[in-house]
Amino acid sequence: MSCSFSSSGDMHVLAVDDSSVDRKLLEMMLKSNDYRVTTVESAKTALELLGLEKGLSHKRPKVNMIITDYCMPDMTGFDLLKRIKESSVLKEIPVVIVSSENVPTRINSCLEEGAEDFLLKPLRQSDVSRLCNRVVRMS
Repeated sequence: MSCSFSSSGDMHVLAVDDSSVDRKLLEMMLKSNDYRVTTVESAKTALELLGLEKGLSHKRPKVNMIITDYCMPDMTGFDLLKRIKESSVLKEIPVVIVSSENVPTRINSCLEEGAEDFLLKPLRQSDVSRLCNRVVRMS
């Protein structure tokens, strides 16, 4: 199932995961739904890309959704979520947390902090298609 946009790649997703295998898998699933995808290996790099940390000096890209792993070194996906939701510029961007660990308190904390959804790994194409449909309705 493919998203319907005026042209392929209108929707831009930032995928954040410290696992290169998980990043590549997520990128392939998102691209099959006609998303434009940027992948990064850490929450810190994501914050730099989004303009919330010193680092990259170019113009911040327009991102329609962020999908981030929960467990990453240095900064968790939950910490990234909090930083995004505290930003007056970025707080409207839907953030989806993914994790291989089914920890109800963790899931609830993320949803209470403003996560759009919490998905368990391994992600399936149906998960990505559902997110795709939700973001299209929100646009």
